[in-house]
Amino acid sequence: MPSRACTARLEARISTELHATLKRAAEIQGRTMTDFVVTAVQEAAQRAIEEAGVVRLSLADSERFAEALLSPLEPSPALERAFSRRRKLLSSE
Repeated sequence: MPSRACTARLEARISTELHATLKRAAEIQGRTMTDFVVTAVQEAAQRAIEEAGVVRLSLADSERFAEALLSPLEPSPALERAFSRRRKLLSSE
């Protein structure tokens, strides 16, 4: 017996105007309305998940940046030498 893919059913009540719009868009793309709606919903879901990930990363980066400002590391010897050279260059101008 061939294996069947697991599926779930999704039902939604929509206005007749939206139904007509979806049907027309599907026809324009040469697809069934079901295929059109499933693809559109899948793309919207993926976009929402990706955007949520970006927000989370941005918040984590913001926290690290704030922590670095509030508790800066000691400058390295190379940075100290660079600051010293900069001060000498600016004072000689």
